[in-house]
Amino acid sequence: MLPKTKDKDDLFKVILSLENIDECYAFFEDLCTINEVESMSGRLQAAKMLMDGKTYEQVIEATDISSATLSRVSKCVHYGAGGYQKVYPKIKDVK
Repeated sequence: MLPKTKDKDDLFKVILSLENIDECYAFFEDLCTINEVESMSGRLQAAKMLMDGKTYEQVIEATDISSATLSRVSKCVHYGAGGYQKVYPKIKDVK
């Protein structure tokens, strides 16, 4: 479980306050490296594809993430805190 702290609360409150995609791009460009954002977006896409019933092979081919990362994403999808399931309805129809 991710330990709750005031600093993390502040981070998540700021993220929740972002009002549009341009604000998100600007904030995450300053906050993270390009590779960190690419990694997060790849994990989200992998989780979506797994929940859509895609195979490991299909996910790896489409996202170019490692099998180790995909294994971790799959573990979180099936046994994690439920975060991917909570966002799935919001992303399931996004291409």
